[in-house]
Amino acid sequence: MTDCMSGFGNHFSSELVPGILVPRQNNPQKVKSDLYAEQLSGTAFTAPRGENRRTWMYRALPSVSREMGQERVAFENFAADAEILDAGPVPMRWSPRPEPHKACDFLDGLITLGKDGESFDSTSLSVHSYVLNQSMERRALKNHDGELLIVPYAGEIDIVTELGSLHLTPTDIALIPRGMIFRVDLLKGPAAGYICENYGKPFRLPDLGPIGANGLANPKDFIVPSARVEEAEGYDIYSKYRDRIWVTRGTPTPFDVYGWQGNLVPYKFNLANFVTFGSISVDSPDPSINTVLTSPSHEPGTASIDFVAFCPRWQVMETTFRPPYFHRNVMSEFMGSIQGVYEGKATGFVPGGASLHNRMVPHGPDVDTYRNGTTADLAPHKLDNTYAFMFESRLPILPTKCAVEAVWRQSDYLRCWEGFEKRMTVK
Repeated sequence: MTDCMSGFGNHFSSELVPGILVPRQNNPQKVKSDLYAEQLSGTAFTAPRGENRRTWMYRALPSVSREMGQERVAFENFAADAEILDAGPVPMRWSPRPEPHKACDFLDGLITLGKDGESFDSTSLSVHSYVLNQSMERRALKNHDGELLIVPYAGEIDIVTELGSLHLTPTDIALIPRGMIFRVDLLKGPAAGYICENYGKPFRLPDLGPIGANGLANPKDFIVPSARVEEAEGYDIYSKYRDRIWVTRGTPTPFDVYGWQGNLVPYKFNLANFVTFGSISVDSPDPSINTVLTSPSHEPGTASIDFVAFCPRWQVMETTFRPPYFHRNVMSEFMGSIQGVYEGKATGFVPGGASLHNRMVPHGPDVDTYRNGTTADLAPHKLDNTYAFMFESRLPILPTKCAVEAVWRQSDYLRCWEGFEKRMTVK
């Protein structure tokens, strides 16, 4: 990725040839080189100005000219073809997903692990997993249903979008706006990661409140790509619409945007740049202090989705149990490990692994972590080389049949809490 830009929510512009972008106008009568002006609107025209998202693109071919016939296709265990299985209110954990045994690109390697609603109700999410061992060759994906927050834990990929490309390695995250066409190229593999599909309001930075003007994920550390084009024919463009997959075959490349300007953009952020806050006296703050991005709900003070990251940091609290506490939460928590050892589990939760603790399902440190936490020397200690994340939803995340029955699901997960002794009655 070259000539990238930085910022969050502001107005960006990029052009490959000077003069494509016209001062004062979005839709001139004639665009340089007879390019076509096309607007992509990510919010309603009348959305409040601070929340309004749209981008103008100047391209070799209007998108509508590629919509020449579609057919319904199925991808096993993904989107509508992933059956929900009522597994009850039990904790679940998975080991890393196995590498594919045959040629597999990003689209082939998608499976849905859980959903908390329908893609058209504008308040919910789906959680997906991806694996790939080859690039998407002349294939691209467009998601009508929601924006995609991509969290890699293995390999290196390029996400090529209509506005430019983003290079991702583990500890990077990337967001692809609703409706934007993209493909994934494999740079070093195999590659794998998790995806939060957000059907609600676009992710934004959380308010900082008493923290002040700076901290957590700073806007200047978000990276936006610059325009790039390719000359290619024979693309199959897959569209996810109402959770079903449709394909238009044999179209010209959708990556033909010579210039663009707006604030509906793909972006990336490296979690190493997250500015972590915590207690410097006693007790541990709630995990919400680690919120990177949030999607608000209609209920004040309650997010539809929070994306939370647990990054390297110092622990200095006195007279405090420092590991994550035992917990039952009105929010549902899907957690994944990206790198290193997670402080809340001594074993079993490794990079690429994941867990699901739904609404009010008990969870917390395993036996070994608890014992260490109650006996450890409370000198200042740095949690280093550790990256984990959480997709937190206000609704239950219903696991899919393929997730519940996966061979990499740890069916003995509950045993990590065996061995706690019942305390004697206090007198």
